[in-house]
Amino acid sequence: MSHRDAPLTATGRLRLARCVVEEGWPLRRAAERFQVSVATGKRWTDRYRDEGEAGMVDRCSRPHCSPHRTPTRTERRIIKVRVLRRWGPARIAALLGLAASTVHRVLTRYGLARLRHLDRATGRVVRHYERATPGELVHVDIKKLGNIPDGGHRDCDRATGNQHRKATTTARYPHGKPQIGYSYLHNAVDDHSRLAYASIPPDETKTSAVAFWPRAQAFFASHGITVQRVLTDNGSCYRSRNWRNTLTAAGIHHTRTRPYRPQTNGQVQRFNRTLSDEWAYAQPYHSQTARRATLPGFLHDHNHHRHHTSIDGPPATRLPNLTGKNN
Repeated sequence: MSHRDAPLTATGRLRLARCVVEEGWPLRRAAERFQVSVATGKRWTDRYRDEGEAGMVDRCSRPHCSPHRTPTRTERRIIKVRVLRRWGPARIAALLGLAASTVHRVLTRYGLARLRHLDRATGRVVRHYERATPGELVHVDIKKLGNIPDGGHRDCDRATGNQHRKATTTARYPHGKPQIGYSYLHNAVDDHSRLAYASIPPDETKTSAVAFWPRAQAFFASHGITVQRVLTDNGSCYRSRNWRNTLTAAGIHHTRTRPYRPQTNGQVQRFNRTLSDEWAYAQPYHSQTARRATLPGFLHDHNHHRHHTSIDGPPATRLPNLTGKNN
């Protein structure tokens, strides 16, 4: 197939060549008639004399010899390291003493999947799935974050900053400092649109999980989404009878992931990572209260403005009637 800027197609080349070879046109006149250079006209004319009509088609532009191409032995070493260790081009290049660009070209030439498309444990290509309509499946999970001491992590000493690692009650430490403790973000993400809702109950017990779901369901309902199925991990709060009864009463089917397979609940796991990178640790907060106050703004940006590569836009693009879409 001719490139988009080619002045002649195979038919045009044949007409030009016949004008010169069979009708006796001067080469310069034929080149002007078909609006090409004399050199181009001569090339197609000579090829017509040698090969006839079959010579008017495009040929492969690949060179007959590539003396500077990476040796086959080196290519095999690159592929072996990639398959066995699942390293990126930079690490492979450092190990083999090559340029990272060379390694990248070899991996691309052989069609090896990108690391983000692989399951790190098995090396198999991850099959990405997506529900057809909003509400068919909602992913639910809990993200545990250490609270921020007053003054911020960066403005206090290590002992104060590490107080959240101890028990949250002072009964076991009657003579110690008040413990900072943890925050528990209960998150829900719609599989199709990636619309997300989050709140911060005091703990991760079944009572907090059960209290979280009606608020999440009301949030999705306010945006025209009827939840049909909920997917969670095997945490104790999601195995409780109260959680099951809450979903059953709302007409929602509950599904749990296989044990030790968090990637099954990958939508909300990826949202947890976004929470950490773009909200929880995006800036040095001076207190836990200050960080919590920014959560609604983050959720609004996530749902209305943040570009999601998996859906090529924000969730608002998949929910035309999303409230506040243009704010």
